[in-house]
Order: sequence, then C-alpha cells, then structure tokens
Amino acid sequence: MKTIELNSIKPDIFSESDVSGSEIWLKNICFKKENTYLIFSESGKGKSSLFDFIYCRRSDYSGEILFDGKNAKTLSHAEKQELRSNHISLVFQGFRLFEELTAIENIEIKNRLTNHKTKRQIEEMLEQMGISAKIDTPLSLLSFGQKQRVAIIRSLCQPFDFLLLDETFSHLDETNYTIACTLIASEVKSQNAALLVASLGETYKFNYNHKIQL
Repeated sequence: MKTIELNSIKPDIFSESDVSGSEIWLKNICFKKENTYLIFSESGKGKSSLFDFIYCRRSDYSGEILFDGKNAKTLSHAEKQELRSNHISLVFQGFRLFEELTAIENIEIKNRLTNHKTKRQIEEMLEQMGISAKIDTPLSLLSFGQKQRVAIIRSLCQPFDFLLLDETFSHLDETNYTIACTLIASEVKSQNAALLVASLGETYKFNYNHKIQL
C-alpha cells in the first residue's frame, strides 16, 4: 500500500467549531510511504480517534479514508484483517496488551500471525529495549513504561507500509525513548514504510518530512 488519503473527514462527535484551525479535519491530505509525519495537538483534539479511523477500528466519521484509492468503509472484515496484518501497524495509547500473559507471550501473539521475526530477532529487540529480564513476567507485574516497550516491540513483529505511534513514549525517560526511536526508525527504513507520530508537541528523535497540526 502506497497512500492513505483523508478527504474531508471529521469525527461525528465534533462540531464545525471543534475542528477549526485543524490541518487534517475537513481537509484533503495524503500520507505517503517513505515519509515521516508528526501530528501534534493539545489533548482532546482527536489524535487517537484519527488513528482508530485509519486502523479501521472505528467508522464514526464523515468524509472518506482511501487506501490506494479504496474506501475504508467498503472493506470486508477479511480485508480489514489483511490491512492490519500486512500494511498498517499501530501502537495504541492504551497498549491493548493482555495483562494475564507474559511479555514474550504478548509479542508472540502478533508474531505467530505474521511470522515476521525470528525468535532471536525478538530477543535482540527485548535486549535493546532493556526488558530482556522481564521476558517471562506477566504484564500485570510490569511498570507502565515496560508495558510501553512491549507494545512497541509487538508492533514491529509484522510487515507494514505505515506505522502509527499514538503518544507512544509518554512513560519513557529520555534514554529509553531514544533507544526506542532508534529501533523504530531502523525498522521503518528497512520496510520503506511511512511513520505517523501523534504527539502533544514533543518531536522525539525522528526526522520529519511533515509536521501537521490536528
């Protein structure tokens, strides 16, 4: 997949005044592979909603989202599953991890679906992110920041054309988010993918082609 087009989309819960000044809502914009985008705004402007729309988790919006010209609202369940398995990866703000499973079990759930990474590659990412000692620890016993790192690694265990990060580094110190950004940037480059970063304003460690106010 090469492009994601947003044509005059607006969340149903927003009024016209709620989206005034936005460079995305009710505008026409095209996200393209091999580009890096910072999407920034204050809280409550719909960053998570935007990513949910693109990920086809929600459809409570007006306007069109087009994947290589195909309307998201016309996709079948199977087509949506294929989109999420091979074209779009998302690190949710709320992680959507399984608390009763261990760190490695949460990662392997994704990797078994895609067979994208070897066991050794996953172990290397865990080591790089400083949580290799927590590999067999249930998520319920990990800190918020450790869970964030598990969610990041899980998102990289699939092929993707677009990687979406929803305020992904909120509980990481500068050292750990620098390590995470390096790992993410390397994986994005290796897949010739696009990176979309939702932020309250922090730019983190990425080189952006585009900075867009939501």
